[in-house]
Amino acid sequence: MTLELVGLALGAALAALAVVFVAGPLLRESARGERRAPADDAHVRLLEQRDRALAALKELEFDHRTGKVSDADYRALVGPLRREVAGVLQALRPSGKRPKREVDVHA
Repeated sequence: MTLELVGLALGAALAALAVVFVAGPLLRESARGERRAPADDAHVRLLEQRDRALAALKELEFDHRTGKVSDADYRALVGPLRREVAGVLQALRPSGKRPKREVDVHA
């Protein structure tokens, strides 16, 4: 009878070790993901800012081509929008990496 209890205790210990072995990496990955959330949030905000600035630039160019925006207003508005897009793209670029080719934003 005591041998059966020892067997049950060893079986329970082995089951507990198996659970820890299987669940351990999953729990560590979950904790790592939670620590990265603020950086991910900042990246998402930059992506949203980029998308808004590009959409505004596209809309401004469309309005200028269709005559809704005068040449003078277009020149006054396009520079700041292009600088905003360039700044966001620079912030999104991994540090230390340069683009393969330089692009003239004033073209």
